[in-house]
Amino acid sequence: MEFKKPATVLNLANIRQALVRMEDTVVFSFIERSQFYESPSVYAPNKYKIPNFSGSFLDWLLLQNEKTHSLVRRYESPDETPFFPDQLEESFLPSLNYPPILADYADEVNVNDEIRTVYIEKIVPQIAAKKGDQDENIGSTACADVDCLQALSRRVHFGKFVAEAKFQNEMARYTNLIRNKDIKGIEEAITDSAVEAKILERLIAKGHAYGTDPTLRYSQNPQSKVQPEAIAKIYKEVVIPLTKKVEVEYLLRRLGDDDEAEAQDPQRKTQLMNRLLSNSLW
Repeated sequence: MEFKKPATVLNLANIRQALVRMEDTVVFSFIERSQFYESPSVYAPNKYKIPNFSGSFLDWLLLQNEKTHSLVRRYESPDETPFFPDQLEESFLPSLNYPPILADYADEVNVNDEIRTVYIEKIVPQIAAKKGDQDENIGSTACADVDCLQALSRRVHFGKFVAEAKFQNEMARYTNLIRNKDIKGIEEAITDSAVEAKILERLIAKGHAYGTDPTLRYSQNPQSKVQPEAIAKIYKEVVIPLTKKVEVEYLLRRLGDDDEAEAQDPQRKTQLMNRLLSNSLW
């Protein structure tokens, strides 16, 4: 995406192409993670004594990765959403000064905590080789987890660009929905069931193509590294609902942060959104 050209970024056709490419990244990340056991010790708080750090091994590695990448401006890019936004380093490279594409509160729309939780609790058991730990692969497992989490985060938070593009294409419709705080109506407006069905079909095809040894293609027992149906299920029950949550959260504030109705009842907004998602996130 050419983030210095806002009009191209908010073109829905360009956004769809970007999302298709992100599918590849997510699928390949899952395939890499599938080499390793579930490895619960990677996610256990303070399982390992890490100097000057309290938390899981995964959290520590993810934080170090984000700190390093922030030094080379990764999180200045509008399509990157860090898991530890308050602990990034200042880059020694000159700022790129991207033109505004999203609303100024866009960085505040961040569901990474939910992504991390559902990844550990629900996704890892679906894609891991076996249960239990492999002491010799703890580091490799955590590195694969970081790749998976960052791929999922980028894909889910790209929903902000989808939301902005849809808002600009149908401004009157969305303005009415936002003013009425019609969360269910907004979700219906951003949902395209036909497109979602095609995504799931494409993911199953990619899972078969990317996850199978091509030399075994015509064997009686080709072995897929991750079940393609599991990848599609993860998208259907996690990725798509979380992306919609990002879109709804972004759109609800699109008319201004000082909206009186939202300020008077933020708890109701949260309850309604959680209710909409409750049937999808496992």
